[in-house]
Amino acid sequence: MADQQAPPAGPDLSKGILLSEFAGETLLGYVGDEEVVLVRREAEIFAVGAHCTHYHGPLAEGLVTGGGIRCPWHHACFDLRTGEATRAPALSPIAVWKVEQQDGRIFVREKREQPKPQVIGITDAPGRIVIIGGGAAGFATAEMLRRQEYPGSIVMLSHEAAAPVDRPNLSKDYLAGSAPEDWVPLRPDDFYAEAKIDLRLNTEVTAIDTDARHVVTSGGETIPYDRLLLATGAEPVRLPIPGMDQPHVHVLRSLVDSRAIIALADGARRAVVIGASFIGLEAAASLRARNVEVHVVGLEQRPMERVLGPELGDFVRALHEEHGVIFHLGDTVTAIEGKRATLKSGGAIEADVVVVGVGVRPRLELAQKAGLAIDRGVTVNAYLETSIPGIYAAGDIARWPDPHSLQTIRVEHWVVAQRQGQTAARNMLGQREPFHAVPFFWSQHYDVPINYVGHAEKWDEITVDGDISGKDCLLQYKSNGRVLAVASIYRDIASLEAELAMERARAP
Repeated sequence: MADQQAPPAGPDLSKGILLSEFAGETLLGYVGDEEVVLVRREAEIFAVGAHCTHYHGPLAEGLVTGGGIRCPWHHACFDLRTGEATRAPALSPIAVWKVEQQDGRIFVREKREQPKPQVIGITDAPGRIVIIGGGAAGFATAEMLRRQEYPGSIVMLSHEAAAPVDRPNLSKDYLAGSAPEDWVPLRPDDFYAEAKIDLRLNTEVTAIDTDARHVVTSGGETIPYDRLLLATGAEPVRLPIPGMDQPHVHVLRSLVDSRAIIALADGARRAVVIGASFIGLEAAASLRARNVEVHVVGLEQRPMERVLGPELGDFVRALHEEHGVIFHLGDTVTAIEGKRATLKSGGAIEADVVVVGVGVRPRLELAQKAGLAIDRGVTVNAYLETSIPGIYAAGDIARWPDPHSLQTIRVEHWVVAQRQGQTAARNMLGQREPFHAVPFFWSQHYDVPINYVGHAEKWDEITVDGDISGKDCLLQYKSNGRVLAVASIYRDIASLEAELAMERARAP
C-alpha cells in the first residue's frame, strides 16, 4: 500500500481564522495542499511559503525581524513583502500570498504573482565584470548582479570541472547517500545561459594585468574587465607522506572528490579518515551511514576543541563513538602502502578508502602575483575592495575588518562566502554597502546539527546553558566578559537571537 501523505498542519486559511486566534508572531496553516505561514509584523499581516528554499527549514519556527523572517536551521532571511531571499544560504524566493481581512477574520486564498526583488539601483555601471572562481562567493556574486538588474557582461572563470555546487552537501547528505546528485548543483545547467552568465569550467587564470585591466588564462586567452572579483577559494592540504597519490586516497573538496569516495565506499569494509575536524568528522558520519567501518586519525587530543572547546569536543567524540567510529587521537598517518595506513604510534590500519581532511590553504598565488596587499589572506576594506581599486575579493581568501570581533579576520565558511559575494556584487555597482554580516556555519553529525554564530579565535570563558549530553544546549565563548561566538544544539531561536544581538552590537 502506498504511504498516505500527512494532512497539512494548522488551520485552513482559505476558510479564514479569527484575528483573535492569531496571537503570536507566526501561525502555520495551509491553503489547498500548500503550507503557508502567517506573519504578524507590527500592524501588518503577511502570508508566505512555510519552508526555506535552502534545505526546507520550517519558517514558522524562525525569527521575525525588520521586514523579514529568518530560517531557524541555517539563518537564511526572506523579505516578507516580496519573498526574496535577502541573505544566503537561501538563493530562491518563497511564495507570497494575498491576505484579506473581513469582519475580524483573516483569509488567505491565492498567491500573488512573485514580486520583483528589491533593486537598490546601479550608480556605477561597469560594462564588463569578470569573476575568478566557481564556488560559493563567485556564484553568489554573479547571481546577485543579475538580480540587481546589472545589464553588462559577466564572465565566470572556474578551475572546477562542474558548475557551482552546494559544497556543504558533499561531506554531509550527498556523501551519506541521503541526497540525490540532482540536489547538488546550485542551479540547473541552463540557468547560466538564460542569465547570460558566461561560465567557463576547467579554466585556470594564470595572471592579472592590473594596468591593462585584463586576466590571462592558461590557454593564453586575454579577458578584459572593468570590475574583477577574486574568489579563488581554498585548496585541501595534501599530506607530504608516501602513498598519497594512490587511487583509493582522496581529499574532499569538489564534486569529483565526493563522487570518487562514494564509488569507493560501495562495497568497502573499512575507511581511514585523517583529520578530526569538521570535514573529517562529517565524512566519518557519512561513511558510517553507508555501513563502512571508520577509523579517525587526528593529531588533536579532542575533536574540534580548537573551535568548540573541550566539553563540546568530548560530546562530539562520544557521539561518533556511539555510532561505531574508532578514534586514534594524538596520532597521525606516516605512510600509506597499498591499503595499509601506518601510524606514527607504530600501529597500522588496513583500509579500502582513505579520506584526508586536515584543513585547507587559501589560494593566494594569483593575488600575490598581481601585487595585491596580502596578510594571511587578501586584504580588503569594509566594502570588500582590495588594495587595487576595481578589484574585489570574497570567500575563503578574503581578510576583512570584522566589526564584531574588532579584528581583521579570514574564515572558511560557506555562508560567509555567499554573503560576501552578494555584498561584493552590490558594491561593484556602486552601492557602497559595508560587509558586516555575523559569521555563521553549521556542522551535521548524524542527527545532531551544531550551529555556530560569531568568531572566536581565543576566549577566556565558556558558559554553558542547558545539557550538552542531552543535545539541548547553548555555549557562549567570551573574552573579558564580551560574547564573541555562540554554539548551539537544537536551540534554533536562541542561535538566531544571538546573531541578531551581535548585529545590533557591532561597532559603528
